[in-house]
Amino acid sequence: MDHATNSKNTVFFVEAQSWEEQALVDLCSHDCEVFSDPRPIQGIPDDELPHDVVVLSPFIQSRVDSEQIDRLGSRVRLVSTRSTGYDHIDIEACSVRGIIVANVPSYGEISVAEHCFALLLALSRKVCSAAQRTVRGDFSIGGLRGHDLHGKTLGVVGTGAIARNVLRIAGGFGMRRLAYDIHPLPDLAGDLGFEYVGFEQLITESDILSLHVPHNRYTHHMVDAEALRKCRRGLMIVNTARGGLIDTPALIDCLKSGQVGGAALDVIEGEGVIGEEMQILSESYDIDTLRRVVQSHALLRLPNVIITPHVGFNTAESVRRIIETTTRNIHAFLEGEPKNLVHIPVLK
Repeated sequence: MDHATNSKNTVFFVEAQSWEEQALVDLCSHDCEVFSDPRPIQGIPDDELPHDVVVLSPFIQSRVDSEQIDRLGSRVRLVSTRSTGYDHIDIEACSVRGIIVANVPSYGEISVAEHCFALLLALSRKVCSAAQRTVRGDFSIGGLRGHDLHGKTLGVVGTGAIARNVLRIAGGFGMRRLAYDIHPLPDLAGDLGFEYVGFEQLITESDILSLHVPHNRYTHHMVDAEALRKCRRGLMIVNTARGGLIDTPALIDCLKSGQVGGAALDVIEGEGVIGEEMQILSESYDIDTLRRVVQSHALLRLPNVIITPHVGFNTAESVRRIIETTTRNIHAFLEGEPKNLVHIPVLK
């Protein structure tokens, strides 16, 4: 890859998969020189990074902190993440460098909601176990009895765009629907036919708990040992939001004891370093990172857990919206009218 600089603005897409690379290059033709790499930024050696990057466009596995920003040079002015969540970006590090942060505020609200129910049905009807059994030529049904969703109580944490679609779909299954949000919308509840309740009532009355809030210092481990002790025994948990919402050791203990009957997870703590064990052995990772890796592997081995690799968004329709919105964000920034901003630095 030739990283020589020229008069064009250098745009660097990291975690760019083969199916999106050409679309990103084609759409981002606004006086840009485009580079792409399938790896998260922290996994790219210094000598393989482009020089004088003006726009960095990461996805969710890239740790965009002061170290990684500094490796790209001093010209970075926009971090345009190809996701709605931006907890992988160090906002303070961007702020002190005068870097704007933009996201894709809406792209997968239907896709993720549908994946939520794909996970829930797979868990409630033991689809994965049944499929694995028939592959072995075993068509017995012992141990594969599931249960209906009809008549069960679904508790939804957060009532943003994804959660609203989850609540709407749940109505079609004939489920009782409860929701908790720090900013309730009574009209929405009336339109969709659900009830707002407090968090403690939600977790004590729900048969199924579905999480749909961002991960931040207020929501970190909101589902912890204390919360899980208050839940109905046999509760099923679905998480398509962020892994840090759940205290993993507490979840593992409750899955083993039967307090939690099953977990269907599209996100887990430490997912950014899962599969990078050899890299971990060769680098100075902190003890918390190593602990998350071990905990995640413990989850993977439990029979009442289904884990997918953060693919709730991954439909043709959602991916198209991500690419189109990201390139619009970049064009708008280069034209001096940035949009979809989650952070504007205050320069002194």
